[in-house]
Amino acid sequence: MAKSEITGTQAIDRASALLIHVIEAVNPPLLSQLALSYELPKSTTSRLLGALEKQGLIQRDRAGAYLPGNVLTRFARQRNHELDLATKMRPVLETLAEKSGETANLAIAGNGYVEMIDQVDGRYLLGATNWVGTQVPYHCSALGKVMLAYGTVKIPIGRLEKRTPRSIITRPTLLVELEQVRRQGYATIKDELEEGLVAVAAPVRDADGNVIAAISVSGPTPRIADKQLASLGELIISEISNQHLPENKKVGAA
Repeated sequence: MAKSEITGTQAIDRASALLIHVIEAVNPPLLSQLALSYELPKSTTSRLLGALEKQGLIQRDRAGAYLPGNVLTRFARQRNHELDLATKMRPVLETLAEKSGETANLAIAGNGYVEMIDQVDGRYLLGATNWVGTQVPYHCSALGKVMLAYGTVKIPIGRLEKRTPRSIITRPTLLVELEQVRRQGYATIKDELEEGLVAVAAPVRDADGNVIAAISVSGPTPRIADKQLASLGELIISEISNQHLPENKKVGAA
């Protein structure tokens, strides 16, 4: 058992080294060059490269040299588009934080969760949580409701997670909520993600009108009254509409 574990670890180490070499190479390397660089038999090198190629991590050009695969290039393109989007929408977040005094967030659809990619804090210390990198469910966040309402993502299969006593946990209730989001153009939550948290969010669209992201303003319930939600929603919509996205810059996810 110990011998097989060591062999498995060595295989992973060698495959990782080969992958990094391919990614960092100025000129795409050939099988013979890789085998020579790592003092491996060609058969072993070929087997490791074949496993990486099968997973889409590397690919070969017409000459048989190795290049980064579709998985890596797709990931790189997505991250570059996210960076472009965050840069483009940063002024919107700054304006919203300044005008509302509350935290402004930009998010895209992630794998099963809302993915926060940028945040600008408001003027208050209370409620200034850093949400970037936090996994937030779609159904109980204003940002997520926007993405669900406009078809960026689908409603999760199975029972919806209950984060607080006010979280929506049934599909019929959520569907009614999403219809309201489409009617008014923005989504809201109150005590649904965390008790004491209020948020309003509106969609960010690409040049073709597809919803590719959402922007929210959030803060504690003592500062954001129910009567302010509509005006905050209209403010977010207005600021987003003033910031035009570049053509063909689409950011999407699962």
